[in-house]
Amino acid sequence: MVYDQLTTDHPIDLTRWQVVNCYAGRVGMINSGGESKGDSDLAQAVRTAVINKRAGGQGLIVGRKAFQRPIDDGAALVNAVQDVFLDGSVTIA
Repeated sequence: MVYDQLTTDHPIDLTRWQVVNCYAGRVGMINSGGESKGDSDLAQAVRTAVINKRAGGQGLIVGRKAFQRPIDDGAALVNAVQDVFLDGSVTIA
């Protein structure tokens, strides 16, 4: 019923549903960044951060994606995710 009647299959809508389940947003929702998969990690982390922020989430965990690579690449990934959350033009959808 939830996925057929209360939300769509769009990632922002699904994340909004997760935010609602965090006591209607009273507990901040933080997404897990998932495992490190290589060259696509930066783009995937930024995409997930945008979805999280636009849905009303509070953050993104990027440990494995950032720390299982050379320090310069990991720092760039963390900075890119941080830039999403600091960017005022990325707003709730």
